[in-house]
This record gives sequence, C-alpha cells and structure tokens, in this order.
Amino acid sequence: MFYIIKRLLQGLLTLLLASILSFAIIQLAPGDYLDNLRQNPTISQETIEELKIRFGLDKSAIEQYWLWFKQVITHFDFGESFVYSRSVSSLILERIPATLLLACSSIIITWAIALPLGIISAVKQNTFTDRFLRVISYLGQGFPSFITALLLLILAQYLSPLFPVGGMTSINHAELSTGGKILDIAWHMILPTIALSITSFAGLQRLTRGQLLDVLRQDYIQTARAKGLPENRVIYVHALRNAINPLITLLGFEFASLLSGSFIAEYFFNWPGLGRLILQAVQAQDLYLVMASLMMGATMLIIGNLFADILLTVVDPRIRLDNLD
Repeated sequence: MFYIIKRLLQGLLTLLLASILSFAIIQLAPGDYLDNLRQNPTISQETIEELKIRFGLDKSAIEQYWLWFKQVITHFDFGESFVYSRSVSSLILERIPATLLLACSSIIITWAIALPLGIISAVKQNTFTDRFLRVISYLGQGFPSFITALLLLILAQYLSPLFPVGGMTSINHAELSTGGKILDIAWHMILPTIALSITSFAGLQRLTRGQLLDVLRQDYIQTARAKGLPENRVIYVHALRNAINPLITLLGFEFASLLSGSFIAEYFFNWPGLGRLILQAVQAQDLYLVMASLMMGATMLIIGNLFADILLTVVDPRIRLDNLD
C-alpha cells in the first residue's frame, strides 16, 4: 500500500510538470483560436474581443495557466471548449466510453491472438510454421495503421452490406432490444478493431517468440526436461511464466497508448470517440480541450505502469512492489 501511495504522489508531480510543459508548447504555436475567427468577415471585432475576455485569452500565458490550474484543482474543471462552448469535462466524459470500448477490445483481441502464435512460433523454431508466422508478423508491422484502415474500408465497400463502414450504431439502433443494441455496436466495432489490432499483434507476436526462446535456452528448462516433465508443462508452466514478465510491462504502455492509438481508426471509420474530438481540437487550437486530452494521456500512462507493476507481483511472486523502485 505504501508503494502505491508513493507512486500516486509521484504521478501527481508528473502530471504537474507535464501540464506546465504542455501549456508552454501550446503557447509557442503561432496564433490562437481567435485567429480563425478574425478571417471571417461576418464576425465583428467587438465579438472577437468579447470571446477573448470570456476565454481568458486577454491575459498573459502565466495567468492563463494559473487560472486553469486553480480551477482544475479546486473544482476538477478543465475549462470551456472554444469550439463547442461546453465544459471540456462533459465533452470528454461523453466520448471516452466509445474510445475505451474500441481500444480495450483491440488489446484483448491482440493478446488473445499474438500470445498463442508467438508460443507456437518459438516452440516450432525454424520450421515452416515458424517462418510462415514470422512473415505474417513482418507484414503486419510493415503496414502503417492508416494503410490498414484504408484497405479495410475498400474491402468493406466490396463486401457491403456485410460490414458497416462508419459510425458506432445503425440508424434503427434505438428501436432494438438490449441484446440487439449490443450486437449492433459489436458489428460496427469489427473493422476499426481489426485496424487497431494488426500492427500491435505483429509486434507482440515477435516479442513473445523472442522472450520464450530466450527462456527455453536457460539451464533450468533443460533440467526440467531431463527430469522427464511433459513438454507442455515445461513450456506453459516453467518457461512461459518467466517469459511473460516483459510482456506485462508492455501491457502498461499499451494501456497508455489507448488514446493515441485510436485516432486513425476513429477518423477513418467515423467512430464517435476521443480521437476525432482531440484531432479537431488541435486543428482549431482549442486550448483547454487539448490540455485536458494531454493530461488524460499522461494519467493513463501513470495508471498503466502502476497496473503493470501490480500485475507483475501477481504473476511472479518473487517480485515485490518494494523492489520495483
């Protein structure tokens, strides 16, 4: 418990430093949200001045940051979105379930496929099966996410109406039963989830293969085999249990990349999640919405690493939280 409290306090300090750095970088970018409005001849100068005061853009950068930081600490209020004229917190809470649903399903599918294939590839080292699986992993890593998403969109058009190509729900979603609504969302998740999973799956498969091969060469594995233990027990009990530790550490970083990894899939498949919202915020220089998204990414990184550390102690009793500092 002391370790967890200590890590959370370190995380708060990290968030503070990350917020200062993020705000400074945003301020260094040329122009601001009001520059786009100034180019619109239908918007008067008086209106622009009113918006400037309303959003606090008439103050210095230090004052802007202090006012934003104070309202985050006292009211957990991340400010008002310039574009949507709504609370940033409400916008994020509205979109985050869709992003987490898509990203978590991608992680589950990635690990469910990559781990078994990585194990098979390691066990059958240098056989045709191993070479075939390695070629698949190379191809998966060789395709950028946006190319994969584009190819899946083209495939969906040829297979229409087998797969939906946009949105999270069908037109008649509200009329469906509870089970029907779940199936409808799952149906719309198929292509964006595949687009998110392919590159991650390829890298994880190769890492699993490499880690397991390293462990299988250890002396204690040879000793276990010499004692006559079944090969399945040697692989899945002795070898895999030790090879999986680096993979669990990777899981913590994957949790942190949920937000950034969903950008492309959400954009191509018109998924109503945080990715599209934040991309639009960056393009429009929606200051407080961008800040909230950066803070969310940093928070997920901290939580992901803490979760990975705790999971390591569950998988491997030899590891103690006190020794992870």
